[in-house]
Amino acid sequence: MSGKTVLIFTVSVLLMAGILHASAQTPSEDVTVTATKSREVLGKFTKAFATPSKLTGKIARWERHVCPVVVGQNSHFTAFIAQRVKYIALAAGAPVDTEASCKPNIEIVFTSTPQDLIDNVRKNDPDYLGYAESNAQIKALTTVTRPIQAWYTTETVDLIGMRRIDSGRRLGNGIAMSSFDPGSDGGGSSTTTIDMLDATYARSNGNRIDNGVHSSFNHILIVIDSTKLSGQKIVPLADYISMLALTQLNSLDACQELPSIVNILAANCGHVADGMTLFDLAYLQGLYKMSADRSLMMQRNEIADAMADMLAKAK
Repeated sequence: MSGKTVLIFTVSVLLMAGILHASAQTPSEDVTVTATKSREVLGKFTKAFATPSKLTGKIARWERHVCPVVVGQNSHFTAFIAQRVKYIALAAGAPVDTEASCKPNIEIVFTSTPQDLIDNVRKNDPDYLGYAESNAQIKALTTVTRPIQAWYTTETVDLIGMRRIDSGRRLGNGIAMSSFDPGSDGGGSSTTTIDMLDATYARSNGNRIDNGVHSSFNHILIVIDSTKLSGQKIVPLADYISMLALTQLNSLDACQELPSIVNILAANCGHVADGMTLFDLAYLQGLYKMSADRSLMMQRNEIADAMADMLAKAK
């Protein structure tokens, strides 16, 4: 793994022990969303957060048990972030692998040379960078533009549970289909084979609302530029990383209307939080309760409804 390890934070065992037991909180005034306006605001929040996957057009989430690994910092720091991701995943309702020797599927890397790291991943493990069809898309996908950036490998799960990695490059020999050919003179018939080299398929029930096909995460790579985050507090940083590890966000540059941990790196944003907010946790819980194989619009509505219920109970 390229890049010189740079120590930019000091984390005590006492801080780790105390913060892992803390609940997601937000200032009391931030929870006051009126009954008439709340559903509209939450709907906008959900739409701003949720990114549909490229192939199914649906929201991906973890179905595999999450197993985070953190490298590039001292052991106290890496242990804190890994445990924080698991803690928030459990609070959200996501599946978590509790085995110490689990196979990592969330890789969190601190490096002083993030572009070199991503260039190396592109060369050796391109599927870890996500879906791209053209050279222009690959170039955009592999350009580091943020101090904390995530790359998502999604997979499509069909009606019978078959999983396929979502990839714009050819992963196999494609599909060969038989086609009835009546013959040029119409007097005979034959069967020809049509080769579709880049095709993939998924079994569905044909229902447009709930077709039995959905998306899930296969692997997430999160890279932190350690030269740009000197002095960042550990709790907001860990919670920001946790959000990236549990959901693929639509925009990290936009300032969210409601208080959110993702606002800490958004420019000129007044809704900055010191940690995971109640709105963030409500979104994650809605995400992991939604119907995975429903349409994008219905998924977003389900998340917003779940958020409204949780926030009503929190008042």
